[in-house]
Amino acid sequence: MAKENQTLTVLFADVTESSRLYNQLGDIAARNAINTSLDALVDLLPRFDGRLVKTLGDAIMCVFPSAVDAVNAAKEMQTVITNDVPGGHPIRMHIGLHAGPVLVDNGDVFGDTVNAAAFLTNVAMAEQILLSEATEKELPAYLKPFVRPLFRAALKGSTGESAIFQVLWRADNMDLTDVNLMASRVLPADAGSLLVVLGDTRARVDRWHPLVSLGREATCDVPVQDQFASRQHCSIRLTRSSFYLVDHSVNGTYVTFASGEEVHLLRGEIVLEGSGEIRLGRSRIEIADSTVLFRRDRRSQFRP
Repeated sequence: MAKENQTLTVLFADVTESSRLYNQLGDIAARNAINTSLDALVDLLPRFDGRLVKTLGDAIMCVFPSAVDAVNAAKEMQTVITNDVPGGHPIRMHIGLHAGPVLVDNGDVFGDTVNAAAFLTNVAMAEQILLSEATEKELPAYLKPFVRPLFRAALKGSTGESAIFQVLWRADNMDLTDVNLMASRVLPADAGSLLVVLGDTRARVDRWHPLVSLGREATCDVPVQDQFASRQHCSIRLTRSSFYLVDHSVNGTYVTFASGEEVHLLRGEIVLEGSGEIRLGRSRIEIADSTVLFRRDRRSQFRP
């Protein structure tokens, strides 16, 4: 299939706090509950002219020919998950959608519209549906009462901040939190992904790969051959828009930032900003080899 430029509405539906569900039910039961719930959402798509693009862990990515179809589908998704409990266990979803130009290549979909939809999904809370101002403008008059502005944000592909709207999908919305119109509510921008490099080994921490492990074990995403490194020495995880290095080791992790400051971390965590170096078990004074480099890739962390 040839590459083709189209205008579509991209929607992501993601399970909220799936790790907690795995802890509560166990891997097999949680996986079955999540898969059954996602299948129920996919079954809804033909009713709204939607198409499943792919499944991404505990989330689905789908596209619709119009914003109206996507919003109506999102409302029905939340209703089905909440009222029908298709997986047999209560599961909550957060959904984001954005309308705009995309590149369709062999059924997959790429572009800033995809990044914006993924970003909105990431900032949505449990049982929320968020959409962009550009998408809200495409909605007909009968849907306007079902949306309200919440925040402002700079989305990928836009030249400035735009309003972010919440879709009200419950029959009774009396329990909604009132929006303080006097408060400044600007969401943190998509600051990009984090690249982790050791020699020829490269790992990216982003929306689709939110956890990277470093250590002496060969199964680590970034294996480090040093006798002072623990088998599972440390990890880097993405939480919202920040990247945290978490130490699990015996000797600690040394982080050197671009300013030259070196921090010794032992069974704690630190935010990784900009660029720098990571050493497992020994400081830069003691060792020159096995230095792991990290740097922010300022392109979107939401590229699937």
